[in-house]
Amino acid sequence: MSRLGLPRVLIVGCGDVGQRCLTMLRTRFRVFAVTSREAGRAALREAGAVPVLANLDDAVSLRRLRGLSQRVLHLAPPPATGRDDPRTGALLHALARPARSPRATKHRILPERPRASGRFTGRLKTRLQARAFVYASTSGVYGDAGGAWVEESRPVKPATARAQRRVAAERRVRWFGAGGGWRTSILRIPGIYAADRLPTARLERGTPALRAEDDVYTNHIHADDLARALIAALFRGRPQRIVHASDASELRMGDYFDAVADARGLPRPPRISRADATQQIEPTLLSFMSESRRLRNVRLMRELRVVLRYPTVAHFLSGGT
Repeated sequence: MSRLGLPRVLIVGCGDVGQRCLTMLRTRFRVFAVTSREAGRAALREAGAVPVLANLDDAVSLRRLRGLSQRVLHLAPPPATGRDDPRTGALLHALARPARSPRATKHRILPERPRASGRFTGRLKTRLQARAFVYASTSGVYGDAGGAWVEESRPVKPATARAQRRVAAERRVRWFGAGGGWRTSILRIPGIYAADRLPTARLERGTPALRAEDDVYTNHIHADDLARALIAALFRGRPQRIVHASDASELRMGDYFDAVADARGLPRPPRISRADATQQIEPTLLSFMSESRRLRNVRLMRELRVVLRYPTVAHFLSGGT
């Protein structure tokens, strides 16, 4: 079936979650997916996307994204070092520049016209006509909240360079939205899980968890539910809005590991004190064990109207659908 007449969506960062978004979008939209590798184009085309060769570390290559789509999902991570995210800055700069006219461009893909396909009507058509940018951030921007319930209005307090890079990216996205022309949404995402994204390797290695009195609250979202939330934000997100993409689980980290171990027939992890953990667990992993918070997801449910297939981790592990 030809997708030439369909409205477009551009996915920047088409990894696992991006692929799930692609699967959900491809029947009603013409999906463009960015890849930095020539070898990655065939797989994206096979999955139903139009591959676009571009690299977030190469500003010149991003010029071909100008005007390509009125709807953008930015799922690519920041660089691995530093406290800023120049990749997001380069992407936003490219999108902010006007597209070259079809007569002047040498690209085979013409800019998208700012109108919806005739097969869409009413509110959906209005939403399709608006330019929307959704950024996938992390709940790590809050730092440690001491196990308290956290709403989206809570000030950020990043405790790691990794989280600081995300805060920098969020600020760039909000400035971009404040400039007019694009409706920007930011989803703050906790731990992502799926059948192939469970901590089974950690359990098999016997990596310890914290004892109950030292343990931290963690937050979770199934990868499919996250994809639904990202797509919902494209069309239902309020301007300049931050939303927690989290399920309703209220689990401490060790209890999460125990639940996965029980469901997969693996030994539960040994429990150790925080003092012992600082000696036995590598720093990056330990940083995740040093932040405790519980995310409220009211905006996800009420504003984006996302119905979670897996309302809790327990629902997934029990085989619920």
